[in-house]
Amino acid sequence: MNYKRILLTIALLMPLTLQAKPQSLDQVAVIVDRGVILESEIQTLLKTVRSNSIKNGQTLPSETVLRTQAIERLITQNLQMQLAERMGIQVSDPQLEQTIANIAQEQNMSIEELRNDILKDGMSYDDYRQHVRTELITGEVTRANVRRRIYITPQEINNLVKLIDEQGAEQVEYHLGHILIGFPSQPSQDDIDSAKNRAEKVLQFLKDGSDFSEIAATASSGAKALEGGDLGWMNENSMPTLFAEAVQGAKKDALIGPIRSGAGFHILKIKDIRGQQVAEVEEVNSRHILIKPTVILSEERAQEMLKEFRTQVLAGEAKFEDLAKAHSVDPGSALKGGELGWSDPNVYVPAFKDALEKLSKGEISEPFRSMHGWHIVQLIDKRVGDVTEKLKTEKAYQLLFQRKYAEERDSWLREMRNNAFVEIVAE
Repeated sequence: MNYKRILLTIALLMPLTLQAKPQSLDQVAVIVDRGVILESEIQTLLKTVRSNSIKNGQTLPSETVLRTQAIERLITQNLQMQLAERMGIQVSDPQLEQTIANIAQEQNMSIEELRNDILKDGMSYDDYRQHVRTELITGEVTRANVRRRIYITPQEINNLVKLIDEQGAEQVEYHLGHILIGFPSQPSQDDIDSAKNRAEKVLQFLKDGSDFSEIAATASSGAKALEGGDLGWMNENSMPTLFAEAVQGAKKDALIGPIRSGAGFHILKIKDIRGQQVAEVEEVNSRHILIKPTVILSEERAQEMLKEFRTQVLAGEAKFEDLAKAHSVDPGSALKGGELGWSDPNVYVPAFKDALEKLSKGEISEPFRSMHGWHIVQLIDKRVGDVTEKLKTEKAYQLLFQRKYAEERDSWLREMRNNAFVEIVAE
């Protein structure tokens, strides 16, 4: 009798089940090596791009082209996240919260005001937190892989120091627009000829009055295509060498190109030019103690250890240098008592830089979290000026590093994309 009742119940419910409306479920849109991109991720990015275009008055290309560009960006991001997982790169919740607090501070907002601002833009706060976490992870994995590809010779440094001396205190900055008509990493002559023809056609469209941002979003395969190819303000020492040579002597609104590189053919537009007086550099000398959480050492215990160290130093029970030698896991500074030497604060990660800026001479910070772990830092001294050859050499090295970093980052991303297995599942 029980079986009969069950069957009867199922029979009565079947018509209701058949009449129910189908539910729209998320689906896999792209397979990327061992990962996937969901349709919802594509739609979220497209929504953000459309919202930003309205705010910035930017004209967007067709939906088909826009979707293709969005998918390419998500493929690159997905590959970076897969690599970060293999490398063990993670962002803890305290580090994430500190980063968001820094973002709010830069915008002169409280965290609650930032949260409300995010909600007004149609994004949930959880989605925003995940976006920031992803940006931190992809940034770290990119830096870790690109840094190994950069080699700077003493001759390059000497040449740039000489150039900086010749230029004097006056520097020029260019607001650049960029379009890249790319070809494969090992192109045939047909690939090169085809890309050159397309680049010349794009250049002609621009000369005939077409909107640069729209053309960039439609045709460019550069990293900033979805932003209309806007590279922002750059001086000749920080932009890629190829661009630096091309913009010399050019005027506002000039179109430059096509310029060939290993990635393809570049077209530049000088949106604006401004002169910049070189400012005196304020450097800091500091020392720190770094404790990294592990499976055995929790976040809370790492923070508590540094609080204890700080208390001991302030009470005169221990010296900062001795504690750094005994406990800091930063191999570059531990043997020197945690001392980092004279540096521009901008070379440090944001959390470390922000902590230094709040300190007076001799003061020790409260424990804080960066992407490297938990720190306390003591400001030893500050100085202003650029008077020694050593300082000029350091500045030249940083400029060369920035220039080569941009070039090598694009090459690394392109190689990673070319070597990946990608299958578009849903058009």
